[in-house]
Amino acid sequence: MSVTELPGTSRPEAAPPADPPIRPARGGSPFGALLLRLHFYAGVLVAPFLVVAALTGLAYTVAPQVDGVLYGDRMTVAEVGERPLPVADQVGAARNAHPEGSVASVQPGAGDQATRVVFAAPEYGEKQHTVYVDPYTARVQGQLTTWFGSTPATTWLDDLHRNLHLGVVGRHYSELAASWLWIIALGGVVLWWRRRRASRASRATVRHLLVPDLSAARGVRRTRGWHATLGVWLTVGLLFLSATGLTWSRYAGANFGAGLDSLDARAPLLSTALTATPNGPADTDGGGHHGASGAGGVVESAAFDRVLTAARTAGLAGPVEIAPPAEPGSAWTVTQVDNTWPVAKDRVAVDPATATVTARSDFADWPLLAKLSGLGIQAHMGVLFGPINQLLLAALALGLLCVIVWGYRMWWQRRPTRTDRRALAGTPPARGGIRALPWWVLLVGVPLTAAIGWALPLFGLTLLAFLTIDTVVGAAARRRRRAAAPISPVPAGR
Repeated sequence: MSVTELPGTSRPEAAPPADPPIRPARGGSPFGALLLRLHFYAGVLVAPFLVVAALTGLAYTVAPQVDGVLYGDRMTVAEVGERPLPVADQVGAARNAHPEGSVASVQPGAGDQATRVVFAAPEYGEKQHTVYVDPYTARVQGQLTTWFGSTPATTWLDDLHRNLHLGVVGRHYSELAASWLWIIALGGVVLWWRRRRASRASRATVRHLLVPDLSAARGVRRTRGWHATLGVWLTVGLLFLSATGLTWSRYAGANFGAGLDSLDARAPLLSTALTATPNGPADTDGGGHHGASGAGGVVESAAFDRVLTAARTAGLAGPVEIAPPAEPGSAWTVTQVDNTWPVAKDRVAVDPATATVTARSDFADWPLLAKLSGLGIQAHMGVLFGPINQLLLAALALGLLCVIVWGYRMWWQRRPTRTDRRALAGTPPARGGIRALPWWVLLVGVPLTAAIGWALPLFGLTLLAFLTIDTVVGAAARRRRRAAAPISPVPAGR
């Protein structure tokens, strides 16, 4: 028989419901759940930056063809002669057409390529004025304002890809995209492998890693098959784009450069100091044979031919760039500028008074990291393998766009469609992956993630921001659930 409550007492309130147990959804394990949630949010939030990078990179792949259409009449000659004229005659013709500034470098023309005489002056800033001369007639074909040898069109496309024409601030977008691209690519491969391994035999697993499973039902599973399979095919290329893009980014690139310095892995410097030679003492009086500074001094035109002859004798074949010294009393430099495979990047320093090679630096002697960095940049720019390189980069850009579109389509296809639960997109994977990880994984993973975040600052900052926001949102959601939970009645005692 029940008894009534004693006077002055009140029914105790029920304890608030405990947080739901940590049960990561669709991950199969704490690690899988964490990776799935990271891949999902990185894809949703970083994909817009990747879309912009892919579109602007796709535009940059056709830069050589754009140059040919816009500037072909200046950069190439209509008729190839039997033998080029002396470089001195070509430089003199360029000087007559462009008396301002000083000659910074000359690339003698060969075949159907015009000679490029580059003029520099303080008022030009980082840019130069390049005069194009027919090497067979010394006729000036025109001039362009260039940036480290790039035409105005190529410079415009390069700036669009690197910083969206927003200067230093715009560089953050491309570095953010490159910082997350390798994480998204590798995470996607791991997730797809885990899914296929759990559902099929090993042979079928490998097959469906490389070929989409067309037997899957229409909808999110079919889309996921195309998204993941194409992503697997693109992984190596995307990792390459991420790594090479980061090497000259603002923050990660600075850390990469510091690493090269600490390992003494940069391309060796070429000494331009003039010392006594077997042919006689070096001329250090700053006379005409040794050129003049880039501030407008006059360089003896005949010296270009002497320096070029000395470099050819030393074995520098193919296209080269001849540069007078920036300061009087120093050697001239001749550098191979063939960036197509196999590249030719040997350099020599030449005393123009005696036509003697005073120093040499061969590409074969560069440190391995310096070689890889240089080759990677040329491949990223689409020039290492010529048109094939351009086609591969274009295919990577188009493939990445397809993967992103399919990723967003999966998000939309997973949306609730019931009348009482309609939503614009699917729900994100459940939280709880980090808290469910074993302690030893956290012991290794946290310092490793911190080290990566230090090396790639924009990745580290955005990841920290995501974790902070996600923690705050999760805490707010738990408070709302507790406040909305009904109080259970307490049965009367007996």
